[in-house]
Amino acid sequence: MNIIYRWVVNLILIFSPIIIIYRILKGKENYLRVNERYAFNLINRPKGKLIWIHASSIGEFNSMIPLIEKFQKNQNISRILITTNTLSSGKLIGKLKLNKTIHQFFPLDSNFIIKKFLNHWKPSALILCESEIWPNLIQNIHKRKIKLILINARITLKAFNNWKKISNFRISLFKKFDLCLSQNNETFYYLQKLGAKNIKNLGNLKYSTSKSYFRNKLKKYLFNYFKGKKLLLTSASIHPDEVDFSLKNHYHFLRVKKIKNIISIIAPRHIESTKNIIEEAEKLNLSYHLHSSKSKVPKHLDIYIVDTYGDLQKFYQVSNLVFIGGSLIKHGGQNPLEAVKLNCKIIHGPNIANFKDIFKTLKKLKLSSKFNTYQQGFKVVEKSLRKSKIGNNSKNLLRYGDKILNNVHSEISKFIK
Repeated sequence: MNIIYRWVVNLILIFSPIIIIYRILKGKENYLRVNERYAFNLINRPKGKLIWIHASSIGEFNSMIPLIEKFQKNQNISRILITTNTLSSGKLIGKLKLNKTIHQFFPLDSNFIIKKFLNHWKPSALILCESEIWPNLIQNIHKRKIKLILINARITLKAFNNWKKISNFRISLFKKFDLCLSQNNETFYYLQKLGAKNIKNLGNLKYSTSKSYFRNKLKKYLFNYFKGKKLLLTSASIHPDEVDFSLKNHYHFLRVKKIKNIISIIAPRHIESTKNIIEEAEKLNLSYHLHSSKSKVPKHLDIYIVDTYGDLQKFYQVSNLVFIGGSLIKHGGQNPLEAVKLNCKIIHGPNIANFKDIFKTLKKLKLSSKFNTYQQGFKVVEKSLRKSKIGNNSKNLLRYGDKILNNVHSEISKFIK
């Protein structure tokens, strides 16, 4: 199986320039940093002990920020190399004040490229996040006796069944991890069956919170602007097929219910979707304003579009109700905790498989509501207009998150001394 995998990767490598050009045209790749995918012309490695953390996209990276902040205070660690796959996560890292960190885009999992990457960076430990299992990378890390840790591990039933089909190959991979920290009992069980050793379930790091999270605030004039409005709904990380609900929800209260002075915030999952939001808003004759715009926000406005990275939590601070994207389509939902930490109540569609444990907890605490149809969603929003922030329950979640973070940090520290 290993030979087949390497053959397939080498085949992909041949066609990778075409794939990357396509991604550049789609705005999903930085053409100035394409060389990092092939481990060419990398920036100089600083002296001292370096650990490597890989988080695929912006969601996974966000859950790593509190842990990275703790590592920054560790005097035994000189530098932290962070790799991600997506352009959005790269832009977010650039906004954070993480003075020990270096960001690179994750290299292609070709045996040759991975060797070249490791020869350059020489990490003391590699921390992979959630479900980032890369065979060539793992095998080369193991050969060099570099500590290998899987953190906040998440394996779904579908992924588990796929791994089961390649029995010997998956056992040879998972047994190479020195430590596996699962985010739930389901993943703990699957990791055992897949051949992993030294597994611990310390909880989901997505409950933890960066110390800088609450300091990132809206500018005063924007804060006052939203406080002077009836903020109907903040739609967070929504996908193109969910724009329709967010806009029609606003249309319903504006034109049908005749409620005045209302505004809705829409933050697309990917900034490239902004054009689609504008087109759909114009069809309903709804006015809009882009957060990236340098022009003054008009007094009368329907839709405020957050078309920048790393700013969404600023808008949670003025929101009571947040619709979580990825839940009305077969995507599995996005992380709702970022909004809950800032005292927002959550509404979501039926598809929440990616965070089912978290949504289960939120439902138990009466911090979230599910809807299946637009009309049900409109009713939930209408109820929220009469309610304020959720209060102390979010503080309990913050304390719970701090406990998980401290336990995870303590466990990993044993391996990277």
